[in-house]
This record gives sequence, C-alpha cells and structure tokens, in this order.
Amino acid sequence: MESLNRTALELVDEALEFAEELDVGARELANGATVLDFGVEFTGGLEAGMLLAEIQSAGLATVQSRIEELDGTPISHVELTTDQPGLALLGAQKTGWEVSVDEYEALGSGPARALVAEETIFDRLGYTDVSEFAVLALESEALPTADVAEHVAERSNVEAGSVFLPTYPTASLAGSVTVAARAPELAAFRLAELGYDPTKIVSASGVAPVAPVAGDEETALARTNDALAYGGQVHLVVEDDFDRFDEIPSSAGEEYGEPFYDIFDAADWDFYDLPEDVFAPAQVTIDVLEGPTYALGERDEELVAESFGL
Repeated sequence: MESLNRTALELVDEALEFAEELDVGARELANGATVLDFGVEFTGGLEAGMLLAEIQSAGLATVQSRIEELDGTPISHVELTTDQPGLALLGAQKTGWEVSVDEYEALGSGPARALVAEETIFDRLGYTDVSEFAVLALESEALPTADVAEHVAERSNVEAGSVFLPTYPTASLAGSVTVAARAPELAAFRLAELGYDPTKIVSASGVAPVAPVAGDEETALARTNDALAYGGQVHLVVEDDFDRFDEIPSSAGEEYGEPFYDIFDAADWDFYDLPEDVFAPAQVTIDVLEGPTYALGERDEELVAESFGL
C-alpha cells in the first residue's frame, strides 16, 4: 500500500492549484509549513468540502453530492464510497488527534495520524505510515501557527516544511460537507469498537444531508451530528457474520431521539465526555459475503429538519 500521506498530498496539490476556483486560501508559514484555509477566512463551497473529505480519507474514497428530499424539502446530500474502508476511514478520516499548542486547540483528522500511529486502531489495521510528508486536517475556528505546524512535524517525524494543514471550522460549508461524509466512518468505527475485525470490512458507502451553515460552532456541532445520527445511511459489505451488528446504528443508544444540542449541552459541550454509541449513523445495511443481509436502524427526518431550521 502506497503511503496514505503521499496519496493525500496529490489532492492537496489539487486544492492549491485550484484555490481561487474553490475559494480556498493558502499560505506558507515561517517554517515552510503550508496552511490551507477551507472556511476560516475564505468561504469555500460544496466542491471544496468534498475535496477536503477526499484529502481526509487519503484519496482512497470517492465523494460526490446529490439532491434528495429531507422531510419533503430538497437539500444537498453527500455520499462517500470506499473499497479500502479500514485505511480510508479508520486509518485516515477518523478524528483521532487532539491538537493543543499554547492557546490553539483543534481536532485533527487525516493521514498524518498514521505517521504517529499511537491509536490502537493502527495495531488492529496492521498499518503504520512512513512518509516525508504529513497531511493533517484541523477542525478549528482559527488558522494554525508555525508552532502548531512544528508540533505536528515533530510528532510525525517530518520536516516542518513538509507539513500541510487544511483547516476549517465546523460552522462552514466545508465543515458541514466533511461531517456528512463521515457516515461510513462512524459505522466502521462503531463496528470495530464492538470487537469486529476492521480488516474484514470489504466496502463501505454512506450518505447524509449537508447541514445549513450555522452562525456559531455549538449550533454547527449539533446540526452536523443530527445529520448523521438521524439522517445518515450506510451500506457495508463484510466478510464474516457477527452477533452485535444490531448495536451499530444510533437507534441502539439510550440518547436516541434527543437533538444533539441537548446532548452536548448536558455534557457541557465536552465531545469526549459522551458515550461512543451516540456517534453513529441512523440506518445501516450490512451484507455478509455469502451470508445474510441485515437492515438496521431508522431515520428521523422530522428531527433533522427541525435541527436545520427547515
């Protein structure tokens, strides 16, 4: 398998080449690191958000958009498909790096995680990346500094000038798009957490509505998670049967039916203080090769529509 960071870098180069058309900003920091602005000072758009989702999944997934009805209203949906779900979704796209440098805070996703490879999922995937480049997407309201890039470089064991940091706030169009593209990742992660071998997931695809851009990060967090937990649909193809498939969809959790604004508020907006089963798609279909097919969960379009302000 080619380096995840190298394949992601090809898409970063595309973002740099078409930055003006995508309404994406780019700047080189004093230490040579490159920051790509997907929604902090630049507006970005649907195409920019889909490209960012492909960067996060290291170029191993196809991301596209379409219009579907949500509670009777036409709205953009984003679909992600991959035949390398372990590496694309869990080894790259998953948010697994909490970046904290001085006063700067961000959630990191993307293939640079595989250079550090301290998360247990990499042992289960049997993969550690080796590359002279590091690509880490940062979910933050602020653009990173040279010190942040230096921190990423040191942990990734690369030169600071080889660090690329696409950055976006949740309350941006790119934020809404990239979260919608996470429906398959949530299902794959939930399945792995239940004890299923992630290398036995053969293919994954999923779709979720794109939340309208909110005026603040808290509302954006709530809307984008409602889009997944109550509107996200996923199809998995797996090698082996499993007796806990029914625990994958969000409807299996105790909090199902509550808007995420209330769920987050009850936890003082601490993302990591919530039970893992709240972060799951609404519906999951699982095809076991040469075995049964399971249809699990349910959507709540009315809740999503209310969350979106439709």
